[in-house]
Amino acid sequence: MPEYIGYHFTVAPKEPGAEILMAELGEMPFESFEETENGLSAYIQKQLWTEDVLNDIQILGSDEFTITYTIEEIEQVNWNEEWEKNFEPIDVDNTCRVRAPFHEKIDVQYDIVIEPKMSFGTGHHETTFMMIQHLLETDVAGKKTLDMGCGTAILAILAEMKGAQPIDAIDIDNWCYLNSIENAERNNCSNITVYEGDAALLAGKKYDVIIANINRNILLNDMQQYVDCLNENAILLLSGFYEEDIPFIDASCTEKGLKFVKKHQKNNWVALKYIN
Repeated sequence: MPEYIGYHFTVAPKEPGAEILMAELGEMPFESFEETENGLSAYIQKQLWTEDVLNDIQILGSDEFTITYTIEEIEQVNWNEEWEKNFEPIDVDNTCRVRAPFHEKIDVQYDIVIEPKMSFGTGHHETTFMMIQHLLETDVAGKKTLDMGCGTAILAILAEMKGAQPIDAIDIDNWCYLNSIENAERNNCSNITVYEGDAALLAGKKYDVIIANINRNILLNDMQQYVDCLNENAILLLSGFYEEDIPFIDASCTEKGLKFVKKHQKNNWVALKYIN
C-alpha cells in the first residue's frame, strides 16, 4: 500500500471556502478528501507529492478566506478499510439505496453498488440524497441525460435504472472518471459513456435531462453552456450549494429563460429543479 501526505486545512469562513478548496485540490493529484469540523483534510500519494503542489491553488491567496494548514506523513493507508469503518449506505425514501459491496443487500427498487474509494464528506452525501429524490420523482425513460461532475456516477446509474438513454457522465477528475467507468460496469449499465473533462465537452450536444451536482462557482460559470445543451422542455437538476446560494443560482437560471419547478433541502444543502 502507498504512503500518503495529508494536508489538514482550517478554513474561515468554512462555507463556501472548503468547497472551493476541495474543487481546486481535486485538479491536483490529491485522491481523497474528508470534511472536518473546521475545514478539510486532503491526501496525496507521497510519490506524487512535490513541494510546490499548492502553488496553483488560487483560494490560498484570496482575501475572502483565511486558510491555514498542517502537513502529516501517513504510512500505508488502506482506504477500503477506512471506508468500511466510515461509509454508510444512502437510503432514499425506501426506494433507492446506494451501498458499497461490503454492505448487506436489502430489497429495494433501485439497488446501486459503488466501490467507495474516496471520501466526499457527509455534505456531499446530502446533495446526492436530494438529487436522487429529484430523479425518483422525474420520468427520465428514453431521455438523453447528462451527469455533469459525475463523481462516482451514482446519478447516471440511477438514471439508467429508470430507463434514461443514452447517458453521458463527465468529470474533470481522473479518479472520478476511472471510478465512474468501474461503477457503471459493476451495476451492469450499458447506456452510460464516461468522459474526462469539463463543460468544454458539451459544445454542440443536446440533452433532455442535465444533472449537475458540483458547487456554486462552477455552476454559475458553466450555466450558459448547460442551458445551450437543453432540448425544448428539458429538465435541469442542480445541487452542490447552500440555501443562501439560491438567489445567485436562481438569477442565473431565470435570466436564461429557465423556470423553477421544485426545491429539496437537507440541512443547509439544497437541490433545485428547472425546466427549459
